[in-house]
Amino acid sequence: MCDQPGPKITSLFTQALTREARRDHNASFLNLKPRLVSPPSPPPPSCVSFFKPCASKSRRHKGPGSLSSVSGLQYEESELKMGSVASYCGPLCGQQQKNEEQRLLRANDRPFNLSYHYANNAIKTSKYNVFTFLPLNLFEQFRRLANGYFLFLFILQLIPQISSLSWFTTAVPLVLVLSITAVKDATDDINRHKSDKQVNNRKVSVLIDGELQSEKWMNVQVGDVIKLENNQFVTADLLLLSSSEPLNLVYVETAELDGETNLKVKQALTVTGELGDSIEALASFNGEVRCEPPNNRLDKFKGTLTLDGQMHSLDNDKVLLRGCTLRNTEWCFGLVIFGGPDTKLMQNSGKTTFKRTSIDHLMNVLVLCIFGFLASMCSVLTIGNAIWETKEGSVFTVFLPREPGVDAPLSSFLTFWSYVIVLNTVVPISLYVSVEIIRLGNSFYIDWDRKMYYPKCDTPAQARTTTLNEELGQIKYIFSDKTGTLTQNIMTFNKCSINGKNYGELFDFSGQRMEITEKTPKVDFSWNQLADPKFIFHDHSLVETIKQGNMEAQAFFRLLALCHTVMPEEKKEGELYYQAQSPDEGALVTAARNFGFVFRSRTPETITVMEMGTRVTYDLLAVLDFNNVRKRMSVVVRNPEGKLTLYCKGADTIIYERLHSSCSKLMGTTTGHLNEYAGDGLRTLALAYKDLDERHVKEWMRRMHEASTAIDGREEKVDQLYEEIEKDLLLLGATAVEDKLQDGVPQTIEQLAKADIKIWVLTGDKQETAENIGYSCNMLREEMKDVFVVSANTAEGVKQELQSARKKMCPAAAEAPTVTKARAGLFWLQKTETVHDDKVEGEYALVINGHSLAFALEKGLELELLRTACMCQTVICCRVTPLQKAQVVELVKKYKQAVTLAIGDGANDVSMIKAAHIGVGISGQEGMQAVLSSDYSFAQFRYLQRLLLVHGRWSYLRMCKFLQYFFYKNFTFTFVHFWYAFFCGFSAQTVYDEWFITMYNLVYTALPVLGMSLFDQDVNDRWSFQYPQLYSPGPLNVYFNKKSFIRCMIHSCYSSLILFFIPWATMHDTVRDDGKDIADYQSFALLAQTCLLVVVNIQLCLDTYYWTAVNQFFVWGSLAVYFATTFTMHSNGMFLIFTSIFPFIGTARNSLNQPNVWLTIFLTTLLCSVPVIAFRFIIIQLKPTINDKVRHKLRKEALPAPAPRRPPTRRISTRRSGYAFSHTQGYGDLVTSRRFLLKRPLKSRTALFKQTESPLVQNQPQHYRTITEEPQQPRFH
Repeated sequence: MCDQPGPKITSLFTQALTREARRDHNASFLNLKPRLVSPPSPPPPSCVSFFKPCASKSRRHKGPGSLSSVSGLQYEESELKMGSVASYCGPLCGQQQKNEEQRLLRANDRPFNLSYHYANNAIKTSKYNVFTFLPLNLFEQFRRLANGYFLFLFILQLIPQISSLSWFTTAVPLVLVLSITAVKDATDDINRHKSDKQVNNRKVSVLIDGELQSEKWMNVQVGDVIKLENNQFVTADLLLLSSSEPLNLVYVETAELDGETNLKVKQALTVTGELGDSIEALASFNGEVRCEPPNNRLDKFKGTLTLDGQMHSLDNDKVLLRGCTLRNTEWCFGLVIFGGPDTKLMQNSGKTTFKRTSIDHLMNVLVLCIFGFLASMCSVLTIGNAIWETKEGSVFTVFLPREPGVDAPLSSFLTFWSYVIVLNTVVPISLYVSVEIIRLGNSFYIDWDRKMYYPKCDTPAQARTTTLNEELGQIKYIFSDKTGTLTQNIMTFNKCSINGKNYGELFDFSGQRMEITEKTPKVDFSWNQLADPKFIFHDHSLVETIKQGNMEAQAFFRLLALCHTVMPEEKKEGELYYQAQSPDEGALVTAARNFGFVFRSRTPETITVMEMGTRVTYDLLAVLDFNNVRKRMSVVVRNPEGKLTLYCKGADTIIYERLHSSCSKLMGTTTGHLNEYAGDGLRTLALAYKDLDERHVKEWMRRMHEASTAIDGREEKVDQLYEEIEKDLLLLGATAVEDKLQDGVPQTIEQLAKADIKIWVLTGDKQETAENIGYSCNMLREEMKDVFVVSANTAEGVKQELQSARKKMCPAAAEAPTVTKARAGLFWLQKTETVHDDKVEGEYALVINGHSLAFALEKGLELELLRTACMCQTVICCRVTPLQKAQVVELVKKYKQAVTLAIGDGANDVSMIKAAHIGVGISGQEGMQAVLSSDYSFAQFRYLQRLLLVHGRWSYLRMCKFLQYFFYKNFTFTFVHFWYAFFCGFSAQTVYDEWFITMYNLVYTALPVLGMSLFDQDVNDRWSFQYPQLYSPGPLNVYFNKKSFIRCMIHSCYSSLILFFIPWATMHDTVRDDGKDIADYQSFALLAQTCLLVVVNIQLCLDTYYWTAVNQFFVWGSLAVYFATTFTMHSNGMFLIFTSIFPFIGTARNSLNQPNVWLTIFLTTLLCSVPVIAFRFIIIQLKPTINDKVRHKLRKEALPAPAPRRPPTRRISTRRSGYAFSHTQGYGDLVTSRRFLLKRPLKSRTALFKQTESPLVQNQPQHYRTITEEPQQPRFH
């Protein structure tokens, strides 16, 4: 046992040193006893051998699309999408999966633990192996309606009695499409296999048979004791047993889990901590753990450890989660509780779903409708054939007899299937090939965009999927994380108010406030040898004030150097490292350090500070720790002269209530400064002090000892004594710390708001922090009519608060929401409900806490929540769990039928990213989990506006134009066949040359439409930023919908009538110049197909906004290829070599040398194009769209210059972030405990931050003291 604390500490902190003992003693009283469960009988012999390779019992996670390779220190995508093979073999062994109600495991007892078939650490994200790839992949591909349809057509074409087209017209494109998709799927699965192998084969030290052995991660089992070393990833969810640090502490970085880079402290039970690193003691450890079943709650854990008949309670502080990294700890031992898919990291990964765009869903419906339309046309032509065969066909049987056994009804039946083949071009397979090529091309544009490249981290934007690009142009709701997404999670000391004087701002000679830029001269701290070289401050007057010996200024920074719970570490003389509970505290202590009050070291009883070069040691008598109720923290110290002082910092409202009446004037001045700081979006604290009397302190300490050891009402008595001493304080001033936003965040949010996109912030931070960031980002504004806060603790209370807010926004709104029920999806089997928005005048905002959100997401209240939230301009949800983030996204998806986007940076955002239609990951120092689960990734939030307003809008516009044009050209092509049927006896004869039919979509019209779909843009990127309103048609689905499809069909019908009847009329009874007949089938076919090709190319030219050399080459090149191919195929040579394949001998040269043929081509082109031009001209004049207006404007105006950087406007706010502490109870008990300084004898302590890949190394000395202003990156507009 360790020495007991001295008398100065004992009176106040007895509970700190006995905390574990009391917790162990009280464990039996916890309502945590799971019922005893006897181990299940082992599986039957027939299953045992089959079960061993199967990881375990398990739940299955589907592995998704392609991976990006990441370094060994980063988790691959498979870490988020793990699964266990046992999910496949369990049913085969006759087992039934049961939900796990509790977990029972025994340390160092593999047979006992294996009997429960718990999941191990083996992962399997791949879908195929060498033998199953071909059948499974083909099965998946033919589940697509279109692929199955084309296979059916191919089979029909193999039947001679039906097919009037050669089999290769369908077989070649089908094989091409299947092959391309198979190669892509195989590549993705190979990447998954590599990723699985990389993760599974990582090594960790496992205690087996009494000795440490290096084992692969995949072989780690529940109940194993493993050893982790500094900078190692945590292998699985572990119960911490012991560590190299005093008090059994370990430090972990949770950036992969929650995006926060400040270190967290975990602490082992005293009873297990005594095991130390003794292999013999650890090998004999046989404790039994009973705990909750696998779940996704990152911040909660409940369980008990039974050891030697004693039961000890377990909570989240005793558990190391997979995804964390061990820092500043030489070694630790842990007991595996959850492995593989059961770990909390995997449980938070959310269900992997195959995402498809709204246009994909619409195309499925349209393709189904087209099938019906095709069947209708074939039925009409079949009836026509039956009538014709009955009335006219008998005349032809004399010289064209029917085949034996074929009568008129059978002939009509065969004609139906023949026309299915002939008219199948209404849904050509080239449509899907072209769509994939367009999406791939637009994905490359995102990857190649230099304006979305972040040079500081060498991180380009990345389109991690190629199937969702056009969906980026239809976003209506954005759900964003806060920490690491909107902010950098870096705190900087910006300004302060000392004794009524404001420091941190610069003014010119005329007294005008100056904007601080990179070129602004920085304060020189070279006079202070212990200063942090990366700390930046610009107001030189503050340094001069301190150097001149200003008492108030020195007391101000003395308070910051003493009143905190920061842990210092000094490896070399003057090389200080601060480990802070929150980045805010690190920033304040670092500020004091640079201004001459350097916090050097602490013991449980003293704090040592270098004050302006002089070493001063203070006796620490008491720490009155922070919590969420107190919102303040105080310390009682004695200086070397024996003077007793209480230093206090906290929320200004809390401090003001405890100030002496003599501070009223200073309080007014300081309040004005605080309002200015809040207007700039800074996080504020008020600082105060009080001189104490020795006799009074002794009496207070005695009473505190009695209160802290009381059995009943201990907390109330302690709080009362805290209140007693923290009164009649004297105000020193206030601090302003900036929770640094990422560059360009306010401007990005402003642009997205102008595009009519709603942004909801879903954060795990506390309410004050989230609100403050809301004001900083201009999401919350002073001019808003009201900001509603929902924080009730009951379902009824939440309902009342939501209804009250709704009635205030819209008093005339009905009590019940307006819900429209409809059907959607393939075969209209999917039921949808849409909640309509209520009209609201003015702007409102809604802030809701996590516990209130839990009630609001229940079945009876979810519509009330959605209705109220959608009436607000801004919605902020605080203290939400990862699961709640996903639930909010699902709620909006379900009832708004709108396209959603989720953006985040940590593992706690993964479920939200997967739930949204589009997931975006922020890549950076916070970890890669969100990126590996995302569809798109980049380094800075500001790139989101370029992704949506430029790439997304262009992709949506291009895809819509492509579909309209593609359906137009193919319906026109097919309708000509339909009209021709009435002139060929409904015989299923094709109107075009067979080779023209084969090459129409694959060669003649493929490249021009791809050129338009890859290069077209209505306006350039600068105009897109200048007028973000251009984005608004996308979410409304204006450019391509069912109405536009019907208009396209009507247009095609009109064009086909012109293209058939004009050539037919001109060819009828027409002769050549030499008097020979020209009205043969071949000449008519050539004329019809030439007219068709010219007309569809003219239509494409009318649809193209933006011409490039590539477009010109594709259009004119395609026409040139057509004529060259036609003359070649109709030549004498081709006829002589392949007589049966190229029967149109001489047709091209005989027809195209006639003037009336070219006149016909010109006439049909004119009749098809002029109505389109006239209609568009009238529409633009009478009902111009936003695109028409902007395009008209850009013809008159010069290209807009990039928007200049605007200095932030100064605003005054009375609403601010009241305090800048962490979310949880402070380290007060820990820092005053003597044991935290007592180290175990170490063999050789390795250097901290040894691995250079660590983000902490790259930001030397470390995050909490890195207060540098990030270099201003150029903005792109």
